[in-house]
Amino acid sequence: MKIGIINGPNLNLLGKREPEVYGKETFEEFFNDLQVKFPAIEFIYFQSNIEGELIDKIQEFGFSFDGIILNAGAYTHTSIGIGDAIKAIITPVVEVHISNTFSRESFRHQSYISGNAKGVILGFGLKSYELAIVSFLK
Repeated sequence: MKIGIINGPNLNLLGKREPEVYGKETFEEFFNDLQVKFPAIEFIYFQSNIEGELIDKIQEFGFSFDGIILNAGAYTHTSIGIGDAIKAIITPVVEVHISNTFSRESFRHQSYISGNAKGVILGFGLKSYELAIVSFLK
């Protein structure tokens, strides 16, 4: 099984950025733990702060991977292009968020991804990614 994890803007700052919201662990540390916890899965990780690069990666993974876990960060609430990219591919996508976006600013309550995703998991910290992985194991 091959799963792509795609993280959007500012997620490269996990462990440093607002630790009271996002925790103190870096994504690289967490990613290493995932690989140990799920040894039968081949994970490919990509992070970018650039919207077009995220769309390119969704398209690249979208016809040959078994699943994509996408945390588009702030682009979730602004990018019709990312939503359209998910709609255009055949690989199922699970939208994840570390924080509960509905307990935050009202502009974070809108997602251009959710309507085209297999599902949405939010508010469980980095555990949201693990829950997304489990959704692909059925």
